[in-house]
Amino acid sequence: MGTPIEVLEAQLLQLPKADRIRVLDRVVASLDAEAARDAAWDAVAAGRDAEARQDPSVLLALDEVLAGLRAEVP
Repeated sequence: MGTPIEVLEAQLLQLPKADRIRVLDRVVASLDAEAARDAAWDAVAAGRDAEARQDPSVLLALDEVLAGLRAEVP
């Protein structure tokens, strides 16, 4: 099991200010990376939605999709 959050927090607060800043920067950067990834997927979804609205023939029935997936998975 991981370190309890309270212990981790106490350890971090004992670090010198420069080290705390470095840790904080890395944590914030990891959150920004997730936000950027989520925004990229949102853009892909919006593009696919626009394509489907413009040309509904690109859509597949659920049964078709599931059959294709079942055929690919051993």
